[in-house]
Formats: sequence, structure tokens, C-alpha cells
Amino acid sequence: MAGINIQSKLVKKFIPERKIKSRKGDNGTVLIVGGSYIYHGAPILSSLAALRTGADLVYTCVPKINAQSTRSLSPNLIVLPLVDSKLTRGAANKLLGQIPHGLDSATIGMGLAVKDLESLQTLVKPLLNRDVRLSLDASALVSGIIPLISNKNVVVTPHVGEFKRLFGEVPPNSQKDRITMVEKNAKKHQITILLKGPTDIISDGKKTFLNPTKTPAMTVGGTGDVLSGITAAFLARNRNTLESASAAAFVNGLAGKMVQRKLGLHMTATDLIDVLPTILKPFDRIR
Repeated sequence: MAGINIQSKLVKKFIPERKIKSRKGDNGTVLIVGGSYIYHGAPILSSLAALRTGADLVYTCVPKINAQSTRSLSPNLIVLPLVDSKLTRGAANKLLGQIPHGLDSATIGMGLAVKDLESLQTLVKPLLNRDVRLSLDASALVSGIIPLISNKNVVVTPHVGEFKRLFGEVPPNSQKDRITMVEKNAKKHQITILLKGPTDIISDGKKTFLNPTKTPAMTVGGTGDVLSGITAAFLARNRNTLESASAAAFVNGLAGKMVQRKLGLHMTATDLIDVLPTILKPFDRIR
């Protein structure tokens, strides 16, 4: 099937209206699980992006060695320390007892140190059983997780290397063939795939959207973490994983274009977060 280029009018339909009488939590409660001794910044970027995208509450879960520095960076973050320095079965079980019952969405994997597949499964399975919409990235993108997430409300956001690790295939250079491969795997596993690249390809196996950003400055580290946070915020309000992932790719891409126009090839991931309110304002609707 041919992919459809994402347009602003379409994205506006994908982002739900906000009720004028809404209360705290009505517009999304999000869990971010990521980070390690080296990659302490990834979950922070995702969390701040989720907040700037409009989520009401964001719980940021990081290894205990990162908890103090994460708290000190922003008073907007609700920090839940993992009891271990990485995601273990014990740490996953402890976290499951701490998170709020009204959790809408979660994104897992950004810079996350994971002990083993079973540790990841220990966290993912109960979240799915609680009807939490999931977005998986980075270290959560391993082939062993596929049987657990198939036919569930899950988005995976790989780049080319992570796509190979997850599905055992290397996306070809040809865009047409790349689209075919993404569609095939999305349909086979009944998940939504957001393959990141110069043109993002987003598919649930039934419909495919294309997001041609072609913004070379966005190769800087952390832009994918921002995308994960935006995705989680949209998933918290829209149960349709294809719509949420497509809207997130589009908004992240617009932010990248705006920053590149301003700063040239010298952006950082935090620059994307700074412009999110400006990018999102035209999509705001209140009723």
C-alpha cells in the first residue's frame, strides 16, 4: 500500500480536544522508564517533552543512582527511583506497586539498562494487563518482547539498527521497499511501528503515514527521546496508536525544522522541547 504524507489538518484530528472543565489527570498520566549510569539524560528529555506536549502528570522512573540528579534538574518531574541500578525483576515488581492506578500510557527503554529479557517482561506484561498504552524504544526493542506485545496497544519506535534487532531484518535504502517491510512486520505482529529516518514511516499494517522531515540537524543525540515523550503524551489521550504515533512524528519533525531554521546545524534535544508549545499551539482545541 502507498503511504500518505502527514498533513497538519490530519494531525489536528488526531489530537483530542481538552475539556474546559477538565481536572488534573484528565489530560494524561504518563510513566517514563529509562536511564542508566551513562545515559542519565534520556528519560529526562522524554519526561519534559511529555509535559510540554500536554500531559498532566509524568512519573519519571530512573535507576536510584540517577534519582537525585534527575530531581534537581526540574521541579516539574515526579521521580520514582528503581531500587537497583538497572531494570531487574525485583525493581520492576517494586515499581509496579508504586505507580498510580490511573496510568494512561508509558514509554520504556530510553537509555535504560536492562538486566535481562525477563526483567523487561515483568514490567511490560502487568502494564498491558492494566490497559496502559505502551511505547517502546531503545533497549526495550528486543525480539523476545514481540510475543508479549503482539495485538496490543503498543507503539515501537526503532531506528534502522533497532529495527534489525527487533525484527531480524535490515530496512532497505529504497523507500518503497522500506515501507513494504514496515507494513509487513506491523501487520504480522499487529503493532504500530514508527521507523525513524529522514522520512519517518508509521504503520499499523493497515494504513501507513509518511513524515518526510529531512532535517539533518536532528541526528544529534536525544531527539528520539523527545519523540518518545511526545508519543507517550499523545497515547495518554488517544487510544489509537497509529494516530498518536503519527501525530508525534509530525510534531517532533516540525520542532526540528523550526530549531534548524533558527540555529542551523547546532541544535540540542532540549531545543526541541523549548519550541514544542509554539509548535502545538495551532493544534490546541478547548470545548
